[in-house]
Amino acid sequence: MNFRIILKFAWRYFKAKKSTNAINVISWVSVIAIVFGTAALIVILSAFNGFESLVKSLYASFYPDINISATKGKLITLSQKQLDQLRGVNEIETFSLVAEEKALIQNGPLQTVVHIKGVDNKYSKVAGFAALMYRGEFELGTEDQPGLVFGVGVEQALGLSSHQAISPVSIYLPKKTAIAITDPLQSLAMSLGNPRGSFAIQTEFDNKYVITNLDFIRSYVGYRQDQYSAVEIKLKPNVSASTVLPTLGSLLGEGYLVEDRYQQNKMLYNTIRLEKLAIYGIFSLILIVAAFNMLGALSMLVLEKKKDIQVLKAMGADQKLIQQIFLAEGMLLSFIGAIGGMCIALILYYLQTQYKLVPLQGDTFLIDYYPVKLSLSDFLLVGITVLAIGILASWIPSKKAAAQVMELRN
Repeated sequence: MNFRIILKFAWRYFKAKKSTNAINVISWVSVIAIVFGTAALIVILSAFNGFESLVKSLYASFYPDINISATKGKLITLSQKQLDQLRGVNEIETFSLVAEEKALIQNGPLQTVVHIKGVDNKYSKVAGFAALMYRGEFELGTEDQPGLVFGVGVEQALGLSSHQAISPVSIYLPKKTAIAITDPLQSLAMSLGNPRGSFAIQTEFDNKYVITNLDFIRSYVGYRQDQYSAVEIKLKPNVSASTVLPTLGSLLGEGYLVEDRYQQNKMLYNTIRLEKLAIYGIFSLILIVAAFNMLGALSMLVLEKKKDIQVLKAMGADQKLIQQIFLAEGMLLSFIGAIGGMCIALILYYLQTQYKLVPLQGDTFLIDYYPVKLSLSDFLLVGITVLAIGILASWIPSKKAAAQVMELRN
C-alpha cells in the first residue's frame, strides 16, 4: 500500500465526524495551537532577522570589509612597495590609511575624551559615512586646518551644532615622544580643529569617535612617514573576504593582523547567533505544548477507530501499515497547522512592511517601526520542526494502534 493510500486514510480520519465530539474539538485545538505557534515563531524570527540586518548594516558602515592592524602594539609599518602591492591585488577596490589616537577635545568649558581617527581622502569610499551624515558635510580639511566630523553623542557632549559652528575647538593629542615627568603637559600636543558635521551610526560609535585628517594626526602625534594604525580595505562587489585573506597574509608577512568583518566583531556575531538560537528554542516550546493536544487527540482517535483497525488487520494489514496510517494522521495535523501558520506570518509581514503596524517607541531610533525580514531558511527550519514534533507526538498513539491484537469472533 503506497503513501497515497495511507494519506487518504489519514485525511478521512481527520475530516470524518467522530462519535465523541471531544475528539473533533481536541483535534482542531491542536491544529489551531500549531497554527499560532508556527506563526509566532516565524514572526519572531523575522523580526530578529530585521534587527540583525539593521545592526549589521550599521556596523558595516563603520567596519571595513578587511582591516589590517598590528599583532603587537598600536602601529604598523608599510613601505611604499607594500602599498603598491596592495593596490595590485585585483580583488581590492580601494583602501584607506588610518591613524587613530585618544584625544581630549574642548569647546569652551565643555570637554570630553574621544577616539580621534585620522583618515585619507579615500575613506568615504571605504566606509559609509557620507550616507550617514546627521548634519553638515564630511569635510576633513588639511594638515594645518583640520576639519572634524563628530559622532552625534560627542557633538552633544561638547554642546556643538557642528554645521553652524563658527569658532574652532581645542584638540589635545598625546605625543609619541617620552612623557616629561616634571611637566606632564609637555607630553600633549594642542591644536585647533574646525567642526564640519556629525554622523549618526550607532551609540557605540556616536559617543566615541571623531573623524579628521590623516596628515594632521600623524604630524601632531609624531608618526613616521611609513607608520599607521591600520589599513581599511573595501573589496570589489561579490568578492568574498575569505578568498582575499590568505593573499594579504602572504603578501604582508608576520606582524600584521588581517581580519574580515566577522573577525573584527566576533562577539557581536556570536551573540546574534546565540540569541537567535535561544529565541528558536523558547518559542519551540509553544509547539511542544501543542503536541500534547495532538497526542491526546490521536490517542482518542485510536480508541474511536478500534473496529477499523480490526477490519484492516483482518484484510491483511500488518502492524507497520497501521502505525504508518496514524503517523500520517499526526503529520497531516502538523502540516495543516504549519501551512496555516506560515500564511498568517506572511500576512503579518506584509502588513508590517506596508503599514508599520507595530511602531518603535521613542525618537532615538534610526527607524520608527520594528524591522522584519523573511528568510527561506527560517520557513524550512520551522516547517521541519513542526513536522518532527508531529511525528514524535503521534508515535506513541500509532504504536498502540499497531499493537492491538486482532480479535476473531465466531
